[in-house]
Amino acid sequence: MQILITGATGKVGQALIPRLLSDARWDSARICALCHNRDVEPHERISVVRGSIAERAVVNRAMEGVTHVVHLATCKEIPEDVMDVTVKGLFWLLEAARESATFRQFVLIGGDAAIGHFHNRLPMPATEAVPHQAYPGCYALSKVLEEVMVQQFTLQYGLNACCLRAPWIMEKDDFRYSLSFGKDVFGGPVWHELVGEAAAEGYRRRGAVPCLHDADGRPLKRNFVHVNDLVEAILSALDHPRSHGQLFNICMSRPVDYGEVAGYLAETRGLPSVRIDSRYHSNWMDNAKARALLEWEPQYDLHRLIEEAWSYERPNNDPRRVWYPG
Repeated sequence: MQILITGATGKVGQALIPRLLSDARWDSARICALCHNRDVEPHERISVVRGSIAERAVVNRAMEGVTHVVHLATCKEIPEDVMDVTVKGLFWLLEAARESATFRQFVLIGGDAAIGHFHNRLPMPATEAVPHQAYPGCYALSKVLEEVMVQQFTLQYGLNACCLRAPWIMEKDDFRYSLSFGKDVFGGPVWHELVGEAAAEGYRRRGAVPCLHDADGRPLKRNFVHVNDLVEAILSALDHPRSHGQLFNICMSRPVDYGEVAGYLAETRGLPSVRIDSRYHSNWMDNAKARALLEWEPQYDLHRLIEEAWSYERPNNDPRRVWYPG
């Protein structure tokens, strides 16, 4: 078995590679890491191909002898790069896979941006049958195109492929800093821009956390997944006979409720909260299909997500950083 991992130096890749190397089920597997901006830690079972996924020659070199592909590479709101990385790059991977004599399975890590995230009002619960409905921006569009392309390769060529659709991926202290009123806020919304710098500084000094409300005036429900749970879902999907041609929602079993977050932090840490109204919509991704077919179960609930985020001490040599592409 030789597994090509694209985006190998990103958040998911950095968690997946050591998990694969330490699991006895994959002790004979070799890993090929396709790297663009950074390098993986050297290991006797890891080979590295450097270059852009948008270049067919680079992809073909990385695909030599590969049996499985775990496609993690993506690109955020960068119009100049997004189609090259997420459309052309994926197309070259799929083309190489269907022409390969060794290929066995393709696993795409998708995103809930393909169904609108919290920008669109979705059925409750949102199953895999919800139609694509990207919100404005090139990133969400790219997540739709990725899923459609993989689906079409399974239909056109019988390619053994599946998509694991994940919402916002958390690790370490990410969740804590997603609630920061300071300039160190991780991701969005950017709270200090919503409330103004002066108010944000006051809230930050008090240790307050935002309690985001949805368009209906209720505490917003938003979907998350911890990176460890996503990694276990990837391992569950590898060579699973029921993964062929399937789309799976990979997320916490219950969405994070900002009202519950505020209540728990007030009870356990005495932190005040600040109500923030929005036009976003509460949504609930249903992970029942993955639990039933892949026999996968998320281990993180709200309390564990909070406790690990608040207890984590990030070393100075591990800055919170997102690199796109690669």
